[in-house]
Amino acid sequence: MKEARFILGHAGVRYWEDALVNGVDDIDGTLISGRHGDVWHVKIDLPTGKVVDWPEGTEADIHYKVCDDGEYWLLDGDGNKIAYREGYVPGDFLCHGDNGYGDYIILKIGPDGQIADYTRPEIVQEEWSPA
Repeated sequence: MKEARFILGHAGVRYWEDALVNGVDDIDGTLISGRHGDVWHVKIDLPTGKVVDWPEGTEADIHYKVCDDGEYWLLDGDGNKIAYREGYVPGDFLCHGDNGYGDYIILKIGPDGQIADYTRPEIVQEEWSPA
């Protein structure tokens, strides 16, 4: 697991309106980057806490309720999947600045893609399955 460089999340979002994008309530989820149907895709660089391919100049305050509807992968530096888990949100990876209790993704993303209050999470191998 030492080679993990990114986390990739595919989370089924229950309420898209639980995000502000550039200070505007994202009522129907059309403002947030990474939406694919009813699923939000997010890839985070673990060493830096930056969201990969985040649109420059876009700020977001996200508090998405996921309720066990997610798939999460650890990726190596080449983007290969090395570990997997599903269900509960891995809070140490996708909740910074608050506790999501396994049901929420909580992130404040700055205009440069940096997650506010980011702390690189410790990877507990027993919580992940081989990909």
